[in-house]
Amino acid sequence: MTTSIARGALAAIAAFLVSSPPARAAQSAPPARTTVPGPRSAEPAVPDAGAAAAPAPPARGTSGGAPTAAEAKSFVAQVNDELKRLTVRASTADWINQTYITDDTERNLAAMNEDLMAYMSRIVPEAARFDGVQADPDTRRMLHLLKIGSTLPAPRDPAKRRELADVAAKLGGMYGKGKWCGHATGGKAAPCYDILGTEQIFQKSRSDAQLREAWVGWHTISRDMKPLFERLVALGNEGAQEIGFDDLGALWRSGYDMTPAELEADVDRLWGEVKPLYDDLHCYVRGRLQKIYGKAVVPDGKPIPAHLLGNIWAQEWSNLYKDLEPYPGAGSVDLTAALQRQKYDPIKMARRAEGFYVSLGLDPLPKTFWERSMLTKPRDREVVCHASAWDVTSSGDLRIKMCIRPIEEDFITIHHELGHNYYQRAYVNQPFLYQGSANDGFHEALGDTISPLSMTPSYLQQVGLIAQVPKDERAVLNYQMKNALEGVAFLPFARLVDQWRWEVFSGKVKPDRWNARWWELRRQYQGVSEPTPRDDQRDFDPGAKYHVPANVPYLRYFLARIYQYQFHEALCRAAGWKGPIHECTFYGSKAAGERLNKMMSMGASRPWPDAMEAITGQRKADAGPLLAYYAPLRAWLKKQNAGARCGW
Repeated sequence: MTTSIARGALAAIAAFLVSSPPARAAQSAPPARTTVPGPRSAEPAVPDAGAAAAPAPPARGTSGGAPTAAEAKSFVAQVNDELKRLTVRASTADWINQTYITDDTERNLAAMNEDLMAYMSRIVPEAARFDGVQADPDTRRMLHLLKIGSTLPAPRDPAKRRELADVAAKLGGMYGKGKWCGHATGGKAAPCYDILGTEQIFQKSRSDAQLREAWVGWHTISRDMKPLFERLVALGNEGAQEIGFDDLGALWRSGYDMTPAELEADVDRLWGEVKPLYDDLHCYVRGRLQKIYGKAVVPDGKPIPAHLLGNIWAQEWSNLYKDLEPYPGAGSVDLTAALQRQKYDPIKMARRAEGFYVSLGLDPLPKTFWERSMLTKPRDREVVCHASAWDVTSSGDLRIKMCIRPIEEDFITIHHELGHNYYQRAYVNQPFLYQGSANDGFHEALGDTISPLSMTPSYLQQVGLIAQVPKDERAVLNYQMKNALEGVAFLPFARLVDQWRWEVFSGKVKPDRWNARWWELRRQYQGVSEPTPRDDQRDFDPGAKYHVPANVPYLRYFLARIYQYQFHEALCRAAGWKGPIHECTFYGSKAAGERLNKMMSMGASRPWPDAMEAITGQRKADAGPLLAYYAPLRAWLKKQNAGARCGW
């Protein structure tokens, strides 16, 4: 599974003021958008950077005295209209850039972002005028969402704002164009690899030397990012301070309908609840890797070298499933083979994913989705393959940007990405400032509830991809292991990425220790270590992960992994499921679809506990459903680990 990004209203503001998922290797991430009208084969024209500059903020009103509730309401109405207009311009430029990376499209994106940044840098302080005004609840909430809507607020100074837009666009382009080259052999030119080629090495190779070379190679793409990231941090912090936050991290932690301190305490609570399960999985995986590579490479009681876990970032371990399968072959479902045997191409995979949502009573995707989405990697240009779901015009202009391959991982990912699109469409009639999920974790959780949790063997049988559903206990444990290698293995990585950025933004960690601190947190939370000694002055390993140069907050993915099991349990109950929760699919349940749509259509109009209650009946995040889901696997892991030296 990859981390994805949904592009839409509030998410779009956040993403565009920068440059949008769990993480499916090179997929999922930004807010949601749609397609750009007109021919897509020719390189887009680049508007003048000074054209269509953002207009001045709405007037303060005519009372001449203290601001009134009526003025606050009028202010919000005008902001909804103008912010949508500017965001659509930026979103369109972003779509063009990500599907056609050139210096020109980067400059175009920077220009559009600069206009949006200019507007936000003026309008957010203007909104502060209404602090304390006894406005109606909707007006007060929209004023709050406006204040926290950008993950990268620009300074008011025009030169600094322009610099920030340029820096953000360059960082995104550096990642999208990232390549590394191996060694020439036998008189042949050295092979070079982009993100997809690098992923294939991690999926297939079990050679310590080859994996180490690929890991080191990919992590060279981010070395030149460090000076730019320093400027992004400095300028972003300045923008955050100008609107009343201590730094960017404090701004990010303010988007959860609780204080930043309460959020951190809640995240620590949730991590504490799931850590014992992760520790059991880590111990088992390390023991199995020792049988492949030996204890000299994978020692007892030490972190696992990051290059051996089947993923560039060691964030999810599903590519190791065949090496870790509890009962080899029992109830085995080779989904990749089934997809290729049945000649699934990108369109057919997307159609199958659409069918899941339609089975819940939701409408099919619009015709424009199929005309405007990028579902394959073009041969003639550089693109960002990282999967993302877009509503480019915030008006139902749904589309996907993804380089789909007929493999299991991408089949799971496309189901996930369409979850973003269906969420975007559900709240499309809300005011622009409400066009987002209840918090950013909800968007990710929705896709992951469908994929992989409800993509059970029963679902695969119903859609004709497997002939029969395995029923014995060994098949259950194999299926749970496959899911845990994504859903559980990912948790500490999702927890630590923003912990690192919070410390960077606050200045607690200085640039000369950025890389060292990254690996301290990787060892502390994940129990993984760097494969080779790192040069802390030269290397910038966090930048080799898409979400760091793209400035996409990552805590959403940790919360989503918790929420998705709550959502799954609730939707299974709505569907009338009576059996073990890990066997449930709510595919085909109109009752589950009705409950899901009720939550999605709320958008960001209510605090997230209200949205959580609408779908689950609970008002807080709860790791209980996750632990219940994996109860059979955890009992098995404890038996397997008996006598082993666990921990690190």
